[in-house]
Amino acid sequence: MGALLAFSRIIDWLNEKFGRIADWCVLTSCLISAGNATVRYLLSYSTNGLLEIQWYLFGALVLLGAPYTLQKNEHVRVDLLYMSVSPRARLWIDTVGFIVILIPASIYLTLLSFPFFWQSFLSDEMSQNAGGLILWPAKLLLPLGFALLTLQAISELIKRIGGLAGVIEVETTYEKPLQ
Repeated sequence: MGALLAFSRIIDWLNEKFGRIADWCVLTSCLISAGNATVRYLLSYSTNGLLEIQWYLFGALVLLGAPYTLQKNEHVRVDLLYMSVSPRARLWIDTVGFIVILIPASIYLTLLSFPFFWQSFLSDEMSQNAGGLILWPAKLLLPLGFALLTLQAISELIKRIGGLAGVIEVETTYEKPLQ
């Protein structure tokens, strides 16, 4: 179990780094958006490239931030039973959910999106908008994000199994979002 927990820590470290990149994507996107709006209204100038880079950054934010969000137990969940059961039952719910739903779905989406990116990369696909950007970096975010999500789900599964075995303590409390 010790080797698996060490592997889990490596995955957590990796996704924390990508989570920090996602944080910077928020700031960068806001600055580009504000700059683009300022230039458009003051100088009557705009380019599709600035709009597209905002979309790329938003995609990076979502796809690179999702694994980090899972790591921090801040992901959205359907809270019909989760908070009304014991912490051990929550570990079981998480374990089954990772095995039956999240890991297979994220593996499938990684495999499904890789050819989409690869074809774009090989053809050096460009946006059809005037002044648009190359598309493969944005399409790379799909398999990369889903692969990182798969790894984080495996890390969380290892931790849940460790929690069920009594090797580590796993925090299962979840505060549902305020509305």
